[in-house]
Amino acid sequence: MPEQQPYYGKNGEPKKYDPTFKGPIYNRGCTDIVCCILFIICILGYVAVGILAWSQGDPRKVIYPTDSRGQFCGQAGTPLETKPLLFYFNIMKCASPMVLLEFQCPTTQMCVEKCPDKFMTLLKAYTNKEDFKYYKNFCKEGLEGLTVTQILSSGLCPAMLTPSKPFTRRCFPALGQKKGGEITVGNNSKFDDGEGNIRDAKDLVAGVKNATVVIEARQVAMKIFEDYTQSWYWILIGLVIAMLISLLFIVLLRFLAGIMVWVMIVMVILVIGYGIFHCSMEYVSLKSEAGSNVTLKDLGFQTDFSVYLHIRQTWLAFIIILAIVEVVIILLLIFLRNRILIAIALIKEASRAIGYVMSALFYPLFTFALLSIVIAYWAVTAVFLSTSNQPIYKVFNETACDHSRKICEPANFSTSSMKAECPDSKCLFAFYGGETVYHKYLIGLQFYNVFLFFWCANFVTALGQMTLAGAFASYYWALVKPDDMPAFPIFSSLGRSLRYHTGSLAFGSLILSIIQIIRVLLEYIDHKLQGTQNKCTKFLLCCLKCCFWCLEKFIKFINRNAYIMVAIYGKNFCTSAKDAFFLLMRNMIRVAVLDKVTDFLLFLGKLLIVGLVGIFAFFFFSGRVKAFENTAPNLHYYWVPILTVVVGSYLIAHGFFSVYAMCVDTLFLCFCEDLERNDGSLARPYYMSASLHDILSENKAVEETEEPTQSSPHQPDDQHVQLKQ
Repeated sequence: MPEQQPYYGKNGEPKKYDPTFKGPIYNRGCTDIVCCILFIICILGYVAVGILAWSQGDPRKVIYPTDSRGQFCGQAGTPLETKPLLFYFNIMKCASPMVLLEFQCPTTQMCVEKCPDKFMTLLKAYTNKEDFKYYKNFCKEGLEGLTVTQILSSGLCPAMLTPSKPFTRRCFPALGQKKGGEITVGNNSKFDDGEGNIRDAKDLVAGVKNATVVIEARQVAMKIFEDYTQSWYWILIGLVIAMLISLLFIVLLRFLAGIMVWVMIVMVILVIGYGIFHCSMEYVSLKSEAGSNVTLKDLGFQTDFSVYLHIRQTWLAFIIILAIVEVVIILLLIFLRNRILIAIALIKEASRAIGYVMSALFYPLFTFALLSIVIAYWAVTAVFLSTSNQPIYKVFNETACDHSRKICEPANFSTSSMKAECPDSKCLFAFYGGETVYHKYLIGLQFYNVFLFFWCANFVTALGQMTLAGAFASYYWALVKPDDMPAFPIFSSLGRSLRYHTGSLAFGSLILSIIQIIRVLLEYIDHKLQGTQNKCTKFLLCCLKCCFWCLEKFIKFINRNAYIMVAIYGKNFCTSAKDAFFLLMRNMIRVAVLDKVTDFLLFLGKLLIVGLVGIFAFFFFSGRVKAFENTAPNLHYYWVPILTVVVGSYLIAHGFFSVYAMCVDTLFLCFCEDLERNDGSLARPYYMSASLHDILSENKAVEETEEPTQSSPHQPDDQHVQLKQ
């Protein structure tokens, strides 16, 4: 058989017409085998790290407070099961600056059944049998036959008790404030410290403040958790509504693409306009409210985010942001009106493709399930790794001591030389750590956990992209639809991707993961250097973060198109990435006209769904509508379920619309390849449909009005712009 003669593409690239090519090649081999083997080895190592972490870790260290002996308060199945609260012998010692450095209060801490509810000193309680019986609940064992002096010198009891309330499973003085601003504890402004001194209640404030420095965030977290327990079913209802709206929107796009796109554009403009109107009304209504003119800078950070909604500057910021978004969208619609018509035609073609591959609409559920497994494995492993340290005890003392803050052993501390040299010192639990080889490399294991999380998550995303690309490519390259298509395009494409191209998927996701982990390290370095005033360092970090952000976006773009080429031709990742990149560069104007404008329209669809569900969630959870006042749950922060519903709605809408986006990208790349492979003649017919012919005709007209093209010396232009026979 004589060698096939090459013909020349539009830009002079030699091509060979392959009459047997009918879409994704089935006779293919494995690609990027080395990276596949590396990925499998790393996954096995990841499993080993998880097993090691689960064998060494103890999540109880996060759940339960720890006393001075390193025991967990309230742990089920232990003698402390009935003692869930942590009690501080002398909360005022927590005012020491060392608390902020070591996150540990230098006073004895023990587990108790309930917090003290009255004032009492050991000196007075010792003389009353009933009072002393009550006092013993907050003392260690071994008080029999000891005097008050001996008890205090041995550190078996606190010198005093103050009325306290439990907070995050810890007993803190029940501080209050009178109208004049005077601090009280148990409704008293003064108290006996047990050493014969009458002190002001305000002396307790510094101790309480430092003692809670580590757990202030936990208070907010607990309130948020309570809000979730009160509103989780309403959140689920909101997410179900978002899913139904997204599904309805996709179905309507299938049959009424042109109408739905214009309806979507108008509704987005109206929703944003309503947001501007509502924010303006709130801004005006706060004009007469006292304290509403405070600036956000003066207010500072508040854990109660509802405070910001009572500040006029907050609503002014919302108005400005929404107005800018509205103006940008309107200007884009005005200047891109011709291209939007072309993009709508491409969306119609994508709708037809999805009509033949309806199972693609539900594939994001499979991707979501795999990502949930990856995220759950990473989170559980991270918790077990962070809790796999051993309890570390240190010497705490009130007077000068050479052994202060040194590591000690509580079992033999009373007979040790440290105790002999520092009689008033105590060996108390400080934190969790360790000096073994495992503990020394614990930070490395955490880093490995984060890196494999990025790699696995990107691999799952890449698998979804290649699977959808293979399914939609089989639609495009079928001359007779659906007869020339596989019976189950999604399952066929998924099988090919896993069987032959696991290495290519791992290669592309590895490159992206390396860039993402570098971005994480840059953010960590930036966080550590926040206190520095070196402007050069800040500028350098800012430039690095910006560059790697752009690089990540570029790699995602390259990977996405490379996976499409791998799904079609079965070549390795680098070859596919190169072919996809140069194919897109040869069709740069078409990329802007068709692909990116279509992405913009699909983004407006996501924005519309999020806006509709978000507005409904706002009026429901905030109680602004009287009809929902008795139905909506009572919450600490009503923004918690609103934000959850908004983020969840975006993810759901993104999942559905990502199918459309992948379909458009695949059809576009196949479209460009079809133009260079074929010329529309009987010998080399186009595989594109008649509607895509029309899209190209309109696109060509737009190109010619914007930028005249020069003819290739190898091939006349009219042969390539001829679309219909």
